[in-house]
Amino acid sequence: MKVYRFGAVLCVGFLISVGGSAQSVARQWNELLLESIRKDYARPTNHSRNLFHVAAAMWDGWAVYDPGASKFITRETHLVGDIETARAETISFAAYRVLTHRFAESPGASDMLPLYDAKMDNLGYNKLFSSTVGDTPAAIGNRIAALVIAFGLTDGSNEENDYGATNGYEPSNPPLVVGLPGNPDLEDPDHWQPLALDFFVDQSGNVIVGGYPDFLGPHWGHVTPFALDPDDYSPDKPGVCLDQGAPPSFDGPSAAEYRDVFLEVIRFSSELTPDDGVMMDVSPANLGNNSLGTYDGEGYDVNPVTGQPYTSQIVPRGDYSRVLAEFWADGPDSETPPGHWTVLANYVSDSGVEKRIGGVGPLVNDLEWDVKMYLAICGAVHDAAVVAWGHKGYYDFIRPISAIRYLCGLGQNSDPNGPSYHPDGIPLEPGLVEVITLDTIQPGGIHEHLAGPDQENLGKIALYTWPGEPEEPSTQYSGVTWILADDWVPYQRSTFVTPPFAGYVSGHSTFSRAAAEILTHLTGSSYFPGGLGTFQVTMDDFLVFEQGPSVSFELQWATYYDAADEAGISRIWGGIHPRADDLPGRIMGSEVGHQAWARALEYFSGAIPCPEDFDPDGLITPLDLAAVAPSWGTPGAGDLNGDQVVNLLDYSLISNLIGQECL
Repeated sequence: MKVYRFGAVLCVGFLISVGGSAQSVARQWNELLLESIRKDYARPTNHSRNLFHVAAAMWDGWAVYDPGASKFITRETHLVGDIETARAETISFAAYRVLTHRFAESPGASDMLPLYDAKMDNLGYNKLFSSTVGDTPAAIGNRIAALVIAFGLTDGSNEENDYGATNGYEPSNPPLVVGLPGNPDLEDPDHWQPLALDFFVDQSGNVIVGGYPDFLGPHWGHVTPFALDPDDYSPDKPGVCLDQGAPPSFDGPSAAEYRDVFLEVIRFSSELTPDDGVMMDVSPANLGNNSLGTYDGEGYDVNPVTGQPYTSQIVPRGDYSRVLAEFWADGPDSETPPGHWTVLANYVSDSGVEKRIGGVGPLVNDLEWDVKMYLAICGAVHDAAVVAWGHKGYYDFIRPISAIRYLCGLGQNSDPNGPSYHPDGIPLEPGLVEVITLDTIQPGGIHEHLAGPDQENLGKIALYTWPGEPEEPSTQYSGVTWILADDWVPYQRSTFVTPPFAGYVSGHSTFSRAAAEILTHLTGSSYFPGGLGTFQVTMDDFLVFEQGPSVSFELQWATYYDAADEAGISRIWGGIHPRADDLPGRIMGSEVGHQAWARALEYFSGAIPCPEDFDPDGLITPLDLAAVAPSWGTPGAGDLNGDQVVNLLDYSLISNLIGQECL
């Protein structure tokens, strides 16, 4: 990565403007889902699943009228005259029912449930129609939703118990009291440590009083995937798929790497200021084009669409780094990382891309494009959560705030003859990590303000880094300065600090690369439409953690992979992950994306047959719609009831209940 020092700033500012054509019903329901996620608790595992299950319901609502397509949850096929009208109604009933079920207890329910109702009203559908009997589009949609909801109760997520851990997980360490110095109580520096806060505000702005949430989803590696190959699951590591091996450890052969990756996080934190005079070209002329799982990219010579060089965009590195950390943090009021990539997919759809599945073949209408795009990309981010949290739950790796405070509390390991030496401590780096000495606390010394009233901080480790939120974030920014390592915090809000789950591997990296692979496959090109995707950032009107940025500029990406890589590295600037979490997540996400696209194509082409053991007369698992979807009311006479059944574990649905034959 090249950096520049200039006295003046060159800033290029433009944003692709997209037209306002009518959206498909799938897009309309997806937008409501994204808004529901923004108003819910920030749970990326749950919301990757919500995105996928709503997408699967909408796919089946489209595919049920196509004899040549495979369905995810139903085995119905219907031939009707006005297919598009029937599809719109079936999709709407299916999406409406799943959304009202999944978000009934959300903190945003009072806002969102009326919006679901209003959408049905605006589309001209009778939202009170709850029957699952008959071949009307509404009844078919209700049946699809009922099956998706029932499937969700058996998929390993533990939805019925508010998604609580099912694998007996307990943290290896007592909580870190963030407001107190150091990390003296850490017992196992290889494992995750919960935090203790007066109150916690999640990335959707929800306040949790009196502490810090439990580890989110340590059992998620056991959730039923969309497309993961069963052979890719580790036979001796429960819940681990596409195993990337263990992260570096505090002791043993990888001990030096352990210290290096957390030292690098401190180094990135020292760059979070616009005042250091370091300028960067943040255009695709300089950034992007990394090989998978590396930071080796040096940008692109030309835009392949226009044939012209990308225009340089020189901005303060500290503005770029802070904007990245907040843009990809997905909070507050955001849709979590999997939802963020659905937003980007919608942006691509609106940006003039030719809607040909895979970039070849005939143009398809907006509805077909949307249901196929959502099935593929939401299936991919769902599986990305399964593999990323499978690693998190098994390897249970420590976060930077815990590791950095602990290592620095031990001392320095660079100079055996120097002060505060400890063989297991943090490496020294002049100008970044230093020991406080009598010389450095003299008047005018760089650590003068850190000595303490009685010089009690002599011998402690000092870091040159971002010192935490300013008192008035809307009008002030902190810059970087020397602080006691005991007080180090990541570039996050003081009421959030770090997500409530283990670090390895990075969910951002896994989600992002998986989604980037889908967009590449879907559009037939790795490049954004026009060879450039953008997001406009306005001076002093974007950052939330503090004032900034100091200039207006754009985030720019030539390819979907560049955007995904930026999401990964943003978490290092944000102090949330080291590179040891980031790069394996990218590699794993790539494979997830490829597998999800291959599976999606099988659905599109009708290549997924009914299971060999499909038995339309088998009675295996009872399905009671009154229990599955109580908000619908008691099923009426002739509706599905507890005497009629489906096998939810292997999708062998009892097709004779709905009067159709398996394909």
